[in-house]
Amino acid sequence: MARLAPPPATLESWARRRRRARQLLDRYAFAAQMLGLYTALLDAQERAFLATLDDRPDPARVPHYVGTRVMGEVADAAVAAGPPALAAAIPALLAEGIGADAVTAWQAGERQEPMREFLARAAASPVLEALGPAAGAACRRASAEIACPRCGGLPQVSYLDEAGEALVSVPRRLQCSRCSESWVHQRMTCVGCGEQTTARLPIFADPERFPHLRADACESCRRYVITVDLRKDPEAVPVVDELTALPLDLHAQEHGFAKITSNLMAIG
Repeated sequence: MARLAPPPATLESWARRRRRARQLLDRYAFAAQMLGLYTALLDAQERAFLATLDDRPDPARVPHYVGTRVMGEVADAAVAAGPPALAAAIPALLAEGIGADAVTAWQAGERQEPMREFLARAAASPVLEALGPAAGAACRRASAEIACPRCGGLPQVSYLDEAGEALVSVPRRLQCSRCSESWVHQRMTCVGCGEQTTARLPIFADPERFPHLRADACESCRRYVITVDLRKDPEAVPVVDELTALPLDLHAQEHGFAKITSNLMAIG
């Protein structure tokens, strides 16, 4: 069976994520442990991504594939680089044989105990990313209108592309929390409910510490999403930079807003 052939940009994205995580480690000391764990996971995730291109698992059997082929290596990376509580919990979870069941629940959008969900997401997301359009057949679609057009997952992060031609407004895009697909979303519109009244769309930002990050909230649905502005930092990688927005997350939550979906590190 022929190998799935992703565009070169997809393969390069793993190197970009790794490079960006190292840059942010030097910039944000408060995120050192989190970024250290993320960097350790990237090696295992990239290998899972490449293996999926070769193996081309049946989308219906993704939970079994992840549980038997991917989760063990991801767990090893998390034990080696994660905080003590995570390192202590993972062996017990693996001993329970959570693999396929945890992945099935995560793909269905079901809430789980945080460490169980962390393992499922860290192991399954690179597989879904490698499957590309076939990822949709592996997941249950969310009921929300904001769901990913490919797999039905909720958006993890919003971002503004780098400026192109002068006087041309750059698009706003959302990136999926499951399969990493991105799609265009209307600017000045709530990601959660579609609210467009500017007065009901507060923005939380700290331009001195995070000039390219902000939390876009909505008074109507009381939810928010982190937005990464690549015009202000072209080297930013939305899914990586979103992890460092913890102070903005906390500020938005102190004002009564809930994140549309938690990120890999359960921030939200």
